[in-house]
Formats: sequence, structure tokens, C-alpha cells
Amino acid sequence: MSYALREHTADVAVEATAPTLGGLFEAVADGLTAASCETVPDAGDRFELAVSAESREALLFDFLDQLIYERDVRLVLPADHECAIVAPDESGSGGAEATWTVEATARGVPLDAVAAREIKAVTYSEMRLERRDEEWYAYVVFDV
Repeated sequence: MSYALREHTADVAVEATAPTLGGLFEAVADGLTAASCETVPDAGDRFELAVSAESREALLFDFLDQLIYERDVRLVLPADHECAIVAPDESGSGGAEATWTVEATARGVPLDAVAAREIKAVTYSEMRLERRDEEWYAYVVFDV
């Protein structure tokens, strides 16, 4: 799993690949952390979160939005992400009410321990989430 920060006008973009969808969510979230600061100290306790949405793309957007929310409410920079994706057919629900879920943990690094740049929001602008051959690919733009 890997990510790269990409310049994007006045914003910043994260381009990521991983062999699994959960790994892709981790890579994009790690990219969000890297876009926020140069170095991440070892401080901080892990916390859990779960997010559900009607599609994979909406799930990625809502997950990243939740990480920004957690940063603002907990006053921590989420780092070292671990994600498990539950697809609609795995959750036992079906039909029009089928949802995707990400069950995740992150280490909350206290904001006063880092020189963090504020990422204001995740955007749908140019967002891509797709399977490419043997790996997953994502491109996400963040408003700074």
C-alpha cells in the first residue's frame, strides 16, 4: 500500500494504491495525515470509529470527513490508520438499503504535539475510487 501527495491548485490531493480496499482506505487516510504535517510523533492513544454509506465512493468520502471531524472534536491528528471494509453482501443486508461500512482505528496524536496544516474538508472534486488490475486505486482532493 502506498500514497503520494499531489499538488492541486490551492488544494492538495492524495493518490493511493493498495491490494485491498481496506488497505486503500488506510493509505488515503495516511496521505491525509502526511498532508497535515511533516512528521508525526509517537504520542497518542488509539480510538475507534465506524462509518457507513450507500457506495464505496461515499464511504471513502464520509470516512475521510469523519477523520477531519475527529481531529476537530478530539483535538488530535488521526494517524496510523487500520481499516476493515464490510461490503453490503457481507453485512446480511440487501436491496436498496444495502450499505458499505468501514470499521477503523487511528492513533490520535495531540495537535499541540505537531505543527499541523489545517485540512478544511475532503471534496468530491475529481475523486476516483476503482479497481485496476490487481490493486485498488484512489485519487482524493482536500480543501486546505
